[in-house]
Amino acid sequence: MSYDRYVAICKPLQYPVIMRNKNCYIMSVAAWFWSSVQALTCSLYVLPLPYCKSNVINHYMCDYPALVQLSCSDNSAFNKATYFGDFLVFLIPISVILASYIAILLQVLRASSSERSHKALGTCLSHLCVVGLFYGTAILAYMTPMSSYSAERSMINIVFYTMVPAMMNPFIYSLRNRDVLAALRKLFTKYTWQKLFDK
Repeated sequence: MSYDRYVAICKPLQYPVIMRNKNCYIMSVAAWFWSSVQALTCSLYVLPLPYCKSNVINHYMCDYPALVQLSCSDNSAFNKATYFGDFLVFLIPISVILASYIAILLQVLRASSSERSHKALGTCLSHLCVVGLFYGTAILAYMTPMSSYSAERSMINIVFYTMVPAMMNPFIYSLRNRDVLAALRKLFTKYTWQKLFDK
């Protein structure tokens, strides 16, 4: 989305050529492929581990850090490898997103039309909110060292990066719609007046 917005704002005349279906498919497949390789690697490592501790996973999903904690083998090499893999899984998308939005910000600052630049920044800000929430909590969940791993903290972080961005998406993106804003103002005004008269 950030690259799409970068092309739409910074290179509008080249948009149909750059954002062809083929290029979008390639970007999507690359993102899915790298994430799948990382998840498959972790799963294949965790499956044959000898488990000598409790057979109860202190988590509400079968997350690999929770399983590694139950193992009685030395997992230091795996921890380093997954830390490096997670770093790449998070670093590459965040770099593309930040580079795209920095280029958009520079383009907006150079633009003469304040209305157009305000609209461009409003579009990007909503996406940055969701992305920041998703990546911030995902990094907290997977990039903390295993020595300081806490299942309780991990469960909270995983709720924030799996459920909260998905729930916030319609809310954040619809707040840019004038009809939705007008309906919210009307609802809020009606509720406020009703509370006032009830007293």
